[in-house]
Amino acid sequence: MIKDIVVNLAVAPYRTAATDFAISVAETFQAHLVGFSYAYEPVLPGTIFDSVSASIVQAQLTESKKNATAAVSNFEDAARRAAISAEGHMFQETLVGASQKFGLSARRFDLSIVPQAEADRPGPASLMIETALFETGRPVLVVPYIQKAGLKLDKVMVCWDGSRNAARAIADAMPFLKRAKKVDVLIVGGEQGKYDQVPGVDMAHHLARHNLKIDLKRVMSAGVDVPNTILSQAADSSADLIVMGGYGHSRLREFILGGATEGILATMTVPTLMSH
Repeated sequence: MIKDIVVNLAVAPYRTAATDFAISVAETFQAHLVGFSYAYEPVLPGTIFDSVSASIVQAQLTESKKNATAAVSNFEDAARRAAISAEGHMFQETLVGASQKFGLSARRFDLSIVPQAEADRPGPASLMIETALFETGRPVLVVPYIQKAGLKLDKVMVCWDGSRNAARAIADAMPFLKRAKKVDVLIVGGEQGKYDQVPGVDMAHHLARHNLKIDLKRVMSAGVDVPNTILSQAADSSADLIVMGGYGHSRLREFILGGATEGILATMTVPTLMSH
């Protein structure tokens, strides 16, 4: 059951797809929604800082605060229009400090929602995703920056490989699955026989016992490109949501993503719920 959600608010010039999507998720589950925005402190190497006036640095911080405050105001206005329970907060932080604060806060919510990083606009989104995935112990829903529609659950695609992370993601996604009209269980395998031990049928049976309408799909291909295969299957089936395990680990605050996870996050076209 989803009762509270936290969303990382996009600050100009980044797109607001995740913010709008989070509001639709909160509407669906009648959940309380909290939005966090961050005014990032300028980061300058010491050798450069010596040649930059304090007034320029202060101007950058002032502009960052202005944009972060506007993000909260726009979020609260949109939440009022949607008649949901919501609150917004703005913090002044370094980039690393913001991700740490978001990760610690997200542990106290049923779900965190974050935007996909925009390829042509390097920014804090990637770090927020990785922190939410590795540090919170909670599911994270990543929203493509091209997303226009709100939450739809006509069809949900579950990616199953028999792993702990996939099992965790399926359990975490159960509130979404129970509202779905249809659930596809997708298994992506390599050479014939290599993944015969994966109990795909058993997982389909498990979900069917929860009164879900299940369709089991198994894609076998030598040298398969897992991320592209998942996204291709999602497009072919018109999936509204992907559910999958998030792979990788963090070491001394350096996040290392697994190949399939990194590939999905880079090229995703469908909102994706991940758990680690």
